[in-house]
Amino acid sequence: MTGIVSVAGIALVAVALWDVFHTLWHPSGQGALSDLLVKAVWKAARHGGPRTRELAGPIALATVIGSWLGLVLLGGALVSWPHLPDEFSYSPGLSPTRGTEFTDAVYLSIVTTATLGFGDIVPTSSWLRIVIPVQALISFGLLTAAVTWLLQLYPALTRRRVLSLQIATLRDAGLKEMIETGATPAGARLLEGVAQGLTQVRVDFTQYTETFYFAESNPDANLASTIHHALDLADAAQQAPSQELRMAGAVLARSLDSLAARLDEFLGTGKDTGAVLEAYTQEVAGGQRSPR
Repeated sequence: MTGIVSVAGIALVAVALWDVFHTLWHPSGQGALSDLLVKAVWKAARHGGPRTRELAGPIALATVIGSWLGLVLLGGALVSWPHLPDEFSYSPGLSPTRGTEFTDAVYLSIVTTATLGFGDIVPTSSWLRIVIPVQALISFGLLTAAVTWLLQLYPALTRRRVLSLQIATLRDAGLKEMIETGATPAGARLLEGVAQGLTQVRVDFTQYTETFYFAESNPDANLASTIHHALDLADAAQQAPSQELRMAGAVLARSLDSLAARLDEFLGTGKDTGAVLEAYTQEVAGGQRSPR
């Protein structure tokens, strides 16, 4: 029984490390546990108002990181628990008593996970003197990885906000109407800039899948609310009299097709680009479109 409990603890730590690997360093950026937790938080928040959906992403990240730390903490406690107090040395003043072994194991695991190293409970057996410091190293690496994850996600979210605001600005400036009349020689370059931004967002959705579940309360900063304006620009440009505009419109349309294909991996509509983008607006923005 002692060995089974310790092996179970090691297994929990391994699950946390496996999920961290797939979430942070695997090309798909999607661990099984983190994906399940993020979707559960989003499902609970998506039917709320804009403010509720805006909080879903940060809450989901905190939940995932908390689950990783919880697995390492519980795993470390299970490794030590069967061997307390016989294979540990207690500082003077501490009197280990039967029935408190699990409490001591949890305490030791918290101290080790936090890399505090009080030294009031110290392993005496050789293998535990290796396992406990390894847990501290894993915990330190896990905390570092969590910070790195956050630093990677928020630039991706910033790029998406910038693109959405760019689309909203072009809408307010009347670019679509100018394209339809052929009155804007710079229109092609503006459309190419939007297409480049859409390509970057498509890559971000692949590398950082959790960013799909982040929403903005400001419609102009929420790509799910402004994306249909980009589709209008692509349609108008492909029918423009200028060949340069038609080419830029075609490039923008292909970028939208590629982004929609990626979005449909989350949405599962199996429909064309327009329908997928409409479903994206419904899912993330609650159907709220940025006003024309």
